[in-house]
Amino acid sequence: MPVTLPFDNSYARLPDRFYARVAPTPVRAPKLVKLNRALARKLNLDPDWLESPEGLEMLAGNRIPDGSEPIAMAYAGHQFGQFVPQLGDGRAILLGEVIGRDGVRRDIQLKGSGPTPFSRQGDGRAAIGPVLREYLVSEAMAALGVPTTRSLAAVLTGEVVIRDRFLPGAVLTRVARSHIRIGTFQYFAVRGDFEALQQLADYAIARHYPEVAEADHPYRAFLDAVVKAQAELVPKWLLIGFIHGVLNTDNTSIAGETIDYGPCAFMDTYSPTTVFSSIDYHGRYAYGNQPQIVHWNLVRFAETLLPLLSDDQDKAVAMAQEAIDTYPKLFEAAYHAGLRRKLGLETARDHDLDLIHDLLKAMAENGADFTLTFRNLSEAVADPAADEQVRSLFTDPAAYDAWAPRWRQRLADEPGDPAARRQAMRAANPMFIPRNHRIEAVINAAVDDKDYAPFEELLAVLSRPYENQPAFALYAQPPEPHERVLKTFCGT
Repeated sequence: MPVTLPFDNSYARLPDRFYARVAPTPVRAPKLVKLNRALARKLNLDPDWLESPEGLEMLAGNRIPDGSEPIAMAYAGHQFGQFVPQLGDGRAILLGEVIGRDGVRRDIQLKGSGPTPFSRQGDGRAAIGPVLREYLVSEAMAALGVPTTRSLAAVLTGEVVIRDRFLPGAVLTRVARSHIRIGTFQYFAVRGDFEALQQLADYAIARHYPEVAEADHPYRAFLDAVVKAQAELVPKWLLIGFIHGVLNTDNTSIAGETIDYGPCAFMDTYSPTTVFSSIDYHGRYAYGNQPQIVHWNLVRFAETLLPLLSDDQDKAVAMAQEAIDTYPKLFEAAYHAGLRRKLGLETARDHDLDLIHDLLKAMAENGADFTLTFRNLSEAVADPAADEQVRSLFTDPAAYDAWAPRWRQRLADEPGDPAARRQAMRAANPMFIPRNHRIEAVINAAVDDKDYAPFEELLAVLSRPYENQPAFALYAQPPEPHERVLKTFCGT
């Protein structure tokens, strides 16, 4: 019996030069590791069917359901600052688009589904480790309230992939509002294909920012909208200690979602220079560099839109520059507001930033855990006896002792009672993040022992990051010295 899913594939109706039509490569013995049943229902998909043998065949790439139009998308990109004119989906195939119960159109993509014309001599496959990492981190980001791609399913292929050793192969089913990147625009701009560039811009506007179509200058309004989306996204990363790891232009989504979880990681001890990615040799994408890097990426995006902004080059550049110049203020407004929330400050005062920066400086100098410092402050805000939980995180507790009275004096100017403030701070400061050593333990259990119980347990804990969950308190703890994970790796 043919399988019909509610696909409505708008990107596949664009001209052929936007993608390559290619089917997933079948795998030998697919086995379902995890299905995100709640997300399936949100997408108007039947989770029971997806868990059936026929559904598993689709999630593995062995069966193309009716209505699917499999494509690998074309794009270019700056990778670590170096421009590559052709990249594209080298190990991911877009099955199609569905419209969810919320009326939002989303892509359903198989990642690790075999080679495509863009594979650049790669095998097009994924190992189970990177698949589990992306599943855990993307779902944790969603629970933390960060715009992100989602994970619908993880499937073992029954085959091995060769990286530094033989590893179990896997396929991740990824869901995104779209997979259009800054690099997608760069792909057509570098070729001088302005007809395709305009088609892409019109498509992106209709799909993601339909309100700007009625503006006096729609393409300028489109640029403004993308700048604003990114200026609001990056602070959310910083406020939870997230480090993307490969923040190239081809990994920067037009839709304002976090996309492409390769060597991503979360900080333990606070330091703006923190880097985990094994390929970020010079710290380009360090934690504290992310705002500036996204700003740089947006400049590259603005360059692609110049032909659409005006026929007059000088006027086009001026319009683009004006839009780009809004980024720092938008970013700072969102970031500083988030930092105030983390400290229980609802109102803004002149010296708040000094108070915040002095805390971050003391944390960096004293090896304080980023997540636990703020979470413990959420308790200390209503109970000064809980100060001990915070000061114990500092190698020199006197550094906290010198700062805390200034914080309490500032809190005295705030409206509301301490209990309500504590609840507000708990909602801004997670207890649980996907700590690197926990993810590594999950991957090792899966690879070495074929044991997915640790994955299931960690996923369940991360689904409620702002709750205390006393039974799982160990998951909130930073790594012991011998547990520290200093390097994370891309899945290719």
